[in-house]
Amino acid sequence: MSEKLKIGIIGSGGIARAHVAAYRKLPFVDIVAVADVIPGRARQFVEDQGLVGAAAFESHVELLQEQLDGVSICTPNVSHHRTTIDSLRAGKPVLLEKPMSVTLQEAQEMVEAARESDRMLTIGFQPRYDPNMKRLQSIVQSGRLGNVYYVETGGGRRRGMPGGTFISKVLAGAGAMADIGCYSLDMALNTLGYPRPLTVSAYTSNHFGRNPLYHPEASRFEVEDFGVALVRFENDLVLQFKISWAMHMDTLGATMFLGSEAGLKVTPFGTGPWSGVWDGKIGAMTLFHDEFGGHTQTEVPLIQHSLNLFDEKVRDFAEAVRDGRPAPIPGEQILIQQAIIDGVLRSAESRREVSVELPHTVAIS
Repeated sequence: MSEKLKIGIIGSGGIARAHVAAYRKLPFVDIVAVADVIPGRARQFVEDQGLVGAAAFESHVELLQEQLDGVSICTPNVSHHRTTIDSLRAGKPVLLEKPMSVTLQEAQEMVEAARESDRMLTIGFQPRYDPNMKRLQSIVQSGRLGNVYYVETGGGRRRGMPGGTFISKVLAGAGAMADIGCYSLDMALNTLGYPRPLTVSAYTSNHFGRNPLYHPEASRFEVEDFGVALVRFENDLVLQFKISWAMHMDTLGATMFLGSEAGLKVTPFGTGPWSGVWDGKIGAMTLFHDEFGGHTQTEVPLIQHSLNLFDEKVRDFAEAVRDGRPAPIPGEQILIQQAIIDGVLRSAESRREVSVELPHTVAIS
């Protein structure tokens, strides 16, 4: 493709600004259109961002009538479903911000739309682009740990509760489990090759979000600020998943992979009240092996890099469009994660273990 890719952006909030900054670093991309449902907001965004010549629309449907090679969807969770399906049916490849959708049914319909339109749907999990995430996946899938039978993942902000659309059940679908928990889940599931989940037993609470001492919008707070779940998978594998937006604790611990031959502990990068979740880089990896007469503990050297992971996910999408490659992080794969989060919410509400049902059409690695 000799001409520059023409990209449209749907939604003009803070995350859209990050997409603009990333696209601007790509010499083969032009941002030619922006849409936002709030009157005048898209035009203001175009002006503020200096997007000379870009068209502004108050409807994503109007934007999709433009000649575009792809779109970034940067809207609140509740509109991911409609904007994604409309974009795919209009023949536009999609880079969608996380989480994928509000409900499992929506995610299924989005995957079907991608399949029927033969257009790319990729989900924006930038931690995948930390080369140490790939090293982690390589270690586990190489068989070095033997049979992996237990995984523990998740993390917690001591103080990190958002507001606005994030705390509405109708608009967001879920709270901490989807907002930052999706990163922890993807980190573990991608490492394992996205196995098929069978059941979930979960507990959630919102002791902090509903308390005006801790949240200024307590009367409007409808989602969970803490959750924990035990997920059973095929091949006798279990995963403990835990997450928090707020807690009286410094950390919920490291991610662990326990295998029949060795164990692997992974800690997130950084310190402080927002550092204990997997929306950033890996901080350390340690291999453990016990045997008669002693044990070994080996630090895995991390790959030092200066990559901007957000920029990398946008670049990978743009290059995949340009080169005709498949979706870097396919929606069909993340549908499995959406099924687990759906199971978490159903189990927590019913206070019992529930089955996870996946469409038979979903391909499992």
